[in-house]
Amino acid sequence: MKKKTKVITIGASALAVVAAGLFGAGMYFYNVAVVPAPKTFLSKDKPIRKNSPAYPAHKWYQDVEKDKWYETSAGQNLKLDANYIPAAKKTNKTVLVAHGFMSNKNKMFSYAYMFHNLGYNVLLPDARGHGQSQGDYIGFGWPERLDYLKWIKQVVNKNGEDSQIVVFGVSMGGATTMMVSGDEGLPKQVKTFVEDCGYTTAYDEIAYQAKSMYSLPKFPLVDIVSLITQAKDGYNFKQASALKQVAKNHRPMMFIHGSRDKFVPTKMVYPLYHATKGPKELLIVKGAAHAQSYDKNPKLYTEKVSAFLNKYVK
Repeated sequence: MKKKTKVITIGASALAVVAAGLFGAGMYFYNVAVVPAPKTFLSKDKPIRKNSPAYPAHKWYQDVEKDKWYETSAGQNLKLDANYIPAAKKTNKTVLVAHGFMSNKNKMFSYAYMFHNLGYNVLLPDARGHGQSQGDYIGFGWPERLDYLKWIKQVVNKNGEDSQIVVFGVSMGGATTMMVSGDEGLPKQVKTFVEDCGYTTAYDEIAYQAKSMYSLPKFPLVDIVSLITQAKDGYNFKQASALKQVAKNHRPMMFIHGSRDKFVPTKMVYPLYHATKGPKELLIVKGAAHAQSYDKNPKLYTEKVSAFLNKYVK
């Protein structure tokens, strides 16, 4: 009897050690994935020199007059910050530009420049926990989708009921765009969506990164981090599903992805493209890495986006 009790005690102790180790690993990767902070796995920004193809857009963005807009986040009453750039000629066309993971509104200058040249007002918000917006966690687009609904309503309130709105995003911003598309209560003024290299679900993306960067299986670690996120921040990685949201969308959507995307693998775009119920178009930019489709071929990118939008935004 004593021997059996001893075995049970040793087994329980071993399980406790394993559980503690898994929880510790979960907290470590929670900080890596969900807490806004500099990330070693993200490439550092390079200075934009005068001979860079991006220089004209960067110079324009630095010099152009920008209005400050503010919003309160859905749920937590966080103060959110955005730049608003009116079109050169008065228009009812406005695009919301959603940035990616640990990026910010000011890094989206190339897209702001493109849409400005296409005749749009441009609204560039900082997502919660990024840039000048408040927040202590990254929502991978799920809580952010509700913030973007509030930004959309602010555009309508300020620019008029006849507003024609495009929602555009890159990477996490692309996923956010798709998550917005399937939400109930989306104002009628939203005419179309353009997403660039967004992921199917936060779970799929984080599982992919765990394997590619750390050679770790998705179970149980990603599930543990997801549970921690649920407990701390009120959402989980499977819930943050662009795939489920886009399946509820009936408005036009354009999907863009680089053929050499190793961060959000190119294969993710195909189930998303097939899931949406509205008019759609797919552009795979040959040779482009993650979030580099515009830089790789700005002429093609602009022509395709412009042609798509002109079908639905008059």
